[in-house]
Amino acid sequence: MSSECLGDFLRITLSAEYFEDKYLSLFVVDQSGTAWELDEAMAAQCGYTVTHTTCRSIQLRASALSCHSHLEKDVFTVTVQIKASHTPDMSNATTHLKSASCYYGLWSPREIKCENNYMEVSVRREVPQTIKDFVQDEPEDWALVFPEAKAEEASLWQIVFHQPEEKRALLMSNAWSAGYGLNASDSRVLLRVPYTAAQVQLVEVGVPFLAQQPARLCRSNQIPSLQDQGITFSVLRSSTFYKYQWVILMVDTAVACPVDGVDYTNKTITWTVPKYIPPLSAGMTGFKDVLVEAGVDLHRLSAKEMASRKYVLLNELTTITMKIPIGAEGGYYKTSVSNGQFGVKYTINLLLEHQWEDNKWGLTKYTIIKEIETPFEQAEVAITNNLNLSAGLMNVTVGKFLPDAELLNLTIEGVVVAVPEAVQHGYLIHRTISYANGSKAYVLQVSLDAPSVKKEYMGEDMRAYTLNVTLTFITYPSSETFVVPVVAVSAVKDAVLPSATGFCDGRNLHLIITRGNVDQNWLPFISDWHLTQEAAQKYNYILRDNGTHLAISVPFLSPHVSYEGFHTSAIKASFYLTLKDDITLAQRRDFSVSCLFSPSELIQCLPNGTVIITAIKLVGGEDLDTALLVLRDRQCKPSLVTERTATFKFNVNTCGTSRKFNSTTVTYENEVLYFRPGDDIPIYQLKFLCLYPVEQTADVPYESKKNPPPSIQPGSGCLALSLKLFKEKSYSEPYQESEYPVVKYLREALYFEVELLQPKDARLDLNLDDCWATNSQSQDSLPQWHILIHGCENNKDSYRTVFHEVNYSLRVKFPQHLKRFEVRMFTFVQGTSLSQEQLYFHCSVVICNTKQQPLDLFCPRRCNPGKHRFGECTNF
Repeated sequence: MSSECLGDFLRITLSAEYFEDKYLSLFVVDQSGTAWELDEAMAAQCGYTVTHTTCRSIQLRASALSCHSHLEKDVFTVTVQIKASHTPDMSNATTHLKSASCYYGLWSPREIKCENNYMEVSVRREVPQTIKDFVQDEPEDWALVFPEAKAEEASLWQIVFHQPEEKRALLMSNAWSAGYGLNASDSRVLLRVPYTAAQVQLVEVGVPFLAQQPARLCRSNQIPSLQDQGITFSVLRSSTFYKYQWVILMVDTAVACPVDGVDYTNKTITWTVPKYIPPLSAGMTGFKDVLVEAGVDLHRLSAKEMASRKYVLLNELTTITMKIPIGAEGGYYKTSVSNGQFGVKYTINLLLEHQWEDNKWGLTKYTIIKEIETPFEQAEVAITNNLNLSAGLMNVTVGKFLPDAELLNLTIEGVVVAVPEAVQHGYLIHRTISYANGSKAYVLQVSLDAPSVKKEYMGEDMRAYTLNVTLTFITYPSSETFVVPVVAVSAVKDAVLPSATGFCDGRNLHLIITRGNVDQNWLPFISDWHLTQEAAQKYNYILRDNGTHLAISVPFLSPHVSYEGFHTSAIKASFYLTLKDDITLAQRRDFSVSCLFSPSELIQCLPNGTVIITAIKLVGGEDLDTALLVLRDRQCKPSLVTERTATFKFNVNTCGTSRKFNSTTVTYENEVLYFRPGDDIPIYQLKFLCLYPVEQTADVPYESKKNPPPSIQPGSGCLALSLKLFKEKSYSEPYQESEYPVVKYLREALYFEVELLQPKDARLDLNLDDCWATNSQSQDSLPQWHILIHGCENNKDSYRTVFHEVNYSLRVKFPQHLKRFEVRMFTFVQGTSLSQEQLYFHCSVVICNTKQQPLDLFCPRRCNPGKHRFGECTNF
């Protein structure tokens, strides 16, 4: 703490470094050692003013005649007690005492002070006359305020307020309770009035001017007349009565202080104070200037000092005017908030002292302490972004901010985060103070990999890193808050675009996209059709996405495959895929795969003479209606039509099919045609052939099984069995007929279930015999591979068949009627290459009557390849 004597004021400053972030209680200690807590009301009543500086220090100003100060031989002493605590309940508070004394010069007959929170008038006490009809008042009314007044011969009695409509008298005790400060010494009577007191009036005082010949009137010291120009004063007109021995005396204790009179034009503060103030000049017949001085922060300035700061002090005939450039030395800027917007105000604490003489009071000393604050001016916050690419950091500087504003918290992706906790979200915050007035800036260091930094592809090989965070600031001591949205964008040349490879097998087109670092939220589209898992399943497409690769497989004959060329030896088919932005749907990247397929994919020549031909729409023929395609016999129309294909099914002896013979083959020929209405020349023509050998010899393998004949029971009936493929090990959902053929990868698990559907006889037991796979629907076709032999695993299989237990459930009423097993996906090898043909699975079963013979003879329940099974044997 430090103290400073400033004329008839004492100023004590509390250091911000020590008292910052602490809760404070201020007390004034009287001569008896009693501490009086200094709240706003008591400060205004007792002559104290508490302010905050731009450096966040606290200043306490005390008037020379303040309550509980000790005045002796023109020296007044003030003792202040400060309690500081880290908690609002002031627990564990530390106590500090500061006592300071200041010399006060000669008293003027009347002294008036206009402080920021109170008005004060003290007058020299005289004995003008004796009041008749005096009645002694109660003695206790004289000593309710200050205990030391009991021993004094002079004491206040009552005060009378002069209102326009009436006069009101209050005893001193009542006036004190109403917030007025009154005191009397041997030589002076004091009245202190808060601006908020009930009897204070706002009075508009005109700026005076001389009606005729101003210079001559001024020399003759006459009082000027008034012109109403509207400067508002807080005015209290009162008379104070006091007891002197056995005499009642009265003094005029009127006081008036300017409320406005400030103008802001051309970046200049103009403060005008009338010299002639009617409430203070009642009964005056002469007026003479004695002294006009001005200063800042209670420091009086010389004319040279004011000129260096570009201050102007005009002592004119009827007014005193001060002009201060906004931003000049002596004032300071402080943070201000208006409707949530950040701005600044310029504040300066001016001192004006005017002394004059008149024929009533002699010398009057009139002191005004005026804190002037300019209107709110919105401020822009500078935001600069310096990218440290080598360290992978965004360095965002926000500010500058005045010392009275502090960063309170951050809002990161909708979450409010306190400043100390910001590091947990990847934010390092530094405060830099590099300005002469203590202003500061904040530097946010954020990693480019932080989750809150959004990354967006800009084009070519550039990515935009965007930091979007909201900073909340708080001002001291007003505790107002404002927010600063911070959006910083850095362009970095580090984009890795997705790439793709494509290939085809005999019946499908495959596209594998390797993701980059910009397409995490890009969506696959086929033209304007969003390719989702559900959409892919609708067309029997396979769509897989593991985060690093996106794989799409589509059949050769698919609605989204384009056919770009048709020749007798090959068909060029293409599949196009586009990646689009998930928000704007802007096209980001195009991929395609093109392959040549055999025309045999479009035609099937069955042994029974049935021909199935699929006609396709070529690129460039989008207006062709596939439903209007016909064969040579125009009565033969397609049996199945899609937007891109038309399928015909007919016999070689129909639909205008021609045939040719040679020594070894019969050739059947027809055409798929498209005619425009009314035109006999086709615009689409697809010729196809089917060749059948005249003679053909086939080798059919045959194997004789020497199983004992099954026992035969009288009666007749039918057996119904099923072989189903399930999607999961839980055997809860089988593949439907529309889902075949099912696409599986090598070594992927296949879950089979064999069930006896009819009859529902608990005496029957189903046992597996042989199960094998072929590449055609014929169970006898070659090649073959056995997965079960006599109900047991094939020892030659690298991946053994796994059996799964069947238990009773709502679906399974007879567990003995079902067998379940698991096989790993495989394919046949043709030379050194893998076969692309489909696999067909077949099983033979043994069904036995468990009540007829011993179980271990007919129907063993576990794999036992050394024994034969007797009973009904069925292949399916």
